[in-house]
Amino acid sequence: MLKAEIRKLALKDRLLLTNSVYHELNDALLKQFKTIDFSGIKTLHIFLPIKEKKEPDTFLLIEWLNQTQPDIKIIVPKADFETALISNHEYLGVDDLKKNLYNILEPQKGNLHEGEIDMVLIPLLAFDKQGYRVGYGKGFYDRFLQDINAQKIGLSLYPAIEKIDDVNEHDIRLDFCITPTEIIKF
Repeated sequence: MLKAEIRKLALKDRLLLTNSVYHELNDALLKQFKTIDFSGIKTLHIFLPIKEKKEPDTFLLIEWLNQTQPDIKIIVPKADFETALISNHEYLGVDDLKKNLYNILEPQKGNLHEGEIDMVLIPLLAFDKQGYRVGYGKGFYDRFLQDINAQKIGLSLYPAIEKIDDVNEHDIRLDFCITPTEIIKF
């Protein structure tokens, strides 16, 4: 299946989730996330969810990290839609976040992070059994991931699809994907 078709179907499926099923899936995703080995992880990049699109609720993961892994520095993205590039900023809590024109929460005062990143939690609409993902199609994360040597972990409320047919040389493969039922290594 092609990315455009996958994108349309995945977004439709997510928007059809009832609130109770959405919360159950996020609780199960958190349960899987808690099993990750965080030894050696000093800086973790995590996307902030667009709840209207029923993206995985990463605030649950951030809260758990803050409680159990206080030494891990959490950084969050800010998107520049003119260049399609992401900058990383220190996460200072929900009070520092504001929605941009695209309804995406972004940090306002968090310091710019230009150092090493050990782990990146990546948004996606779908992923395949080879470890490739379908996002919203702007290429923000593929550009961002090209130049860093970090664990690349997708977060998905759904299992893998068989294959994305139009993967190209700019698509960055995931190392792992966390779903509500398992962690898949590629």
